Amino acid sequence: MYSFQLQNKKFHSLFFFVLLTIFSTEINSQQTGTFRGSVLDSLSGEALPFTNILLEKTAIGVSTDAKGYFVITGIPAYQTYSVRVSFMGYATKILNIKIRPDEITQVQIFLSPSNIQLQDIEKIGERNKQPNETDIGLQKIDIRKIESLPKGVETDIFRSLQFIPGVQSTGDVSARYYVRGSSSNQNLILYNGVTIYNPYHALGLFSVIDPEIINSLEFYKGGFPSEYGGKLSSVLNLISKDGNRNRYSGSASISFLTAKASFEGPLPFGSFIITGRKSLFSDVLKNFLNYKNAPFEFHDLAFKLNYTSTKTKTLTRFNVHGFNSADKLINDNKNNADYKWSNNIYGANLFQEWENIPLYSQSSLSLSSFNGEVIPKESITKPRKNIVNDITLKSDFTYINQNRNEVHVGYNLTSIETELYFENLQSGITNIKDKALQFVLYGKYKFLQWESFGADVGTRLNVLTLSRQRGSIVEPRVSLTYNFLPNLILKGAWGVYTQELITLTNENEVISIFEPWVITPDYLKPSEAIHYVLGLEFMSLSNFNFTVEVYYKLLKNTAEQNDKKANSSDADFIPGKGESYGSEFMFNYQTHILQATASYSLSWAYKEIDGWISYPKYDSRHSLNLNLTFNFGKGWESSVSWFFNSGLPFTQIIGYYDKLYVNDLFNTGSLFGSYNPFTVLGDRNLGRLPTYHRLDLNITKKFELDIFRILLSLDILNVYDRKNIFYFDRKTGGRVNMLPILPTATIRIEI
Repeated sequence: MYSFQLQNKKFHSLFFFVLLTIFSTEINSQQTGTFRGSVLDSLSGEALPFTNILLEKTAIGVSTDAKGYFVITGIPAYQTYSVRVSFMGYATKILNIKIRPDEITQVQIFLSPSNIQLQDIEKIGERNKQPNETDIGLQKIDIRKIESLPKGVETDIFRSLQFIPGVQSTGDVSARYYVRGSSSNQNLILYNGVTIYNPYHALGLFSVIDPEIINSLEFYKGGFPSEYGGKLSSVLNLISKDGNRNRYSGSASISFLTAKASFEGPLPFGSFIITGRKSLFSDVLKNFLNYKNAPFEFHDLAFKLNYTSTKTKTLTRFNVHGFNSADKLINDNKNNADYKWSNNIYGANLFQEWENIPLYSQSSLSLSSFNGEVIPKESITKPRKNIVNDITLKSDFTYINQNRNEVHVGYNLTSIETELYFENLQSGITNIKDKALQFVLYGKYKFLQWESFGADVGTRLNVLTLSRQRGSIVEPRVSLTYNFLPNLILKGAWGVYTQELITLTNENEVISIFEPWVITPDYLKPSEAIHYVLGLEFMSLSNFNFTVEVYYKLLKNTAEQNDKKANSSDADFIPGKGESYGSEFMFNYQTHILQATASYSLSWAYKEIDGWISYPKYDSRHSLNLNLTFNFGKGWESSVSWFFNSGLPFTQIIGYYDKLYVNDLFNTGSLFGSYNPFTVLGDRNLGRLPTYHRLDLNITKKFELDIFRILLSLDILNVYDRKNIFYFDRKTGGRVNMLPILPTATIRIEI
């Protein structure tokens, strides 16, 4: 295990010195001041992300970040301002602040939930956005939006991403998602800033992240900035709740799949929250696996302890959090294999505002581990085992000058240890153990002082790399925004991305048990991607928003599984490359009664492996998603969603022949063997499945009974019982369909 006896004070002093050097010329007695603070729920003290803050009678305004925090610099001094703070589902608040020169006005703002029974959800991206925000490809989602969507069997964060254009799934039976023509192992999934290596329950059917613990999420589907790295495609950043700061409360719910509970409340120094979820009825899962036996058991458990110290001019937050998930599929029949895998995450985070200067810093230390195993017993299943241990120390600093421009710098030090044992169908054995240290410096400058133009220019510097063959030492990234016409904004992004942790992925697997992680071997270069993104946003009305984006992504040195490996000396991976491109459209309309969302994407994706070009299994030419959410008042809500995708690629069966299998004399008593049919496959993914579409419905009723708040929810997945094909059985050629019509119900009780 590598030692992390780094001198944090030296790093902090170095970054602070750089910031002061850059901006020392700007701290000359300017007649402006700074307004900063956080926005919280008045009942629970929970942070309210993406809240709108506007200084009335001015053009000055911001939205809080995912943790409810905001900073506004360069406000003309010697004036009193009326500040309007608004968040859907809460009563708008007006407060007066006095701005003094070269001083910071620090506040905590508490908003009260509205007593009017209107739909208390945020639509995707619902904010009073500034025209110079460099946020192309970014979706900021309040967790209540996800809870209002049709659930199917279980509310799921990953499944909700399919409403965003550019995000593709392979059907009802998997929460695994693919972004703009990239494989799922190229998505960075963060929980409170910590990487989750296998975020799926029950063979990928559901995500391990219980929405009960999540407060907000940010999702980049491309062109993400320099503070994120290590993956080629997208970033999903999940921020957990802090817990109720004012009183003890709890909730419990039960569905056709799980039972779960949460408990939260104040502590002398802050707050806490604990949540847990346990599988109940494995019979429901049989619907997801063509009615096959599925003796699943899974659970997840999460907690967070928070400390907050608020002084007149500073804010300090410290939290300790943990997360555990485990899956077991134990078969009584010795001829069927057993499966086990688990995730463990532990971390500590420190957020600090600096006194008398618009600078804040964040530091964290975390451990993320994954352990997965396939136990064949006496079955023909091949054994597999994977272990990943990740210890990460990181810090970053953000300085906002008087012109509202930002400098963001940081470092990331990671120790990675991986172990993989795997046997393929040709009995070729892979046995890899590796350990390496990674050190990355990153920084960016955000130019925001002009109202009609914004720029985010940054880079990552890979000082120490996990793999011995270096990829891009420098990963430059640029994001630009230009408001060239009233309410019409042009945006663009370009960037270079490197990935050194890869997975052993089999394109022919219909359902992946888990994708084992390894460090890129010495004989391969690290995978790289280049993103080109261009977008146009129209936002003329407060309740209407329309965006269009086009993109091109070039993939180099992708690590692909060597299907021809027959001996232990053969390479486990071979290099590949690919490209994807397309256009995406998204429409949002929202009133107090109705919310409408429509998204459409037209896309192409290609892979080249060993000289052969093919479509990846997640390449869908056309994708259309429609959602309508209604608020009928008196606690009644309803949501209806319709999905359409053109057919996914698949490898066609072109014939069968009788293959001679020589039997073991000691097991069968025969020397002659037997003939069994052997499937002959065509070129990889040359065929196309039929089109896919389905309709989902949700009806929810909320009411209060004494001290209890009760929610009853009825969901129907695949309302008109569409026979969507899942795959063709390669042994028989028979058709296997996805989920039939599936009604489910959930009851939730809060105290």
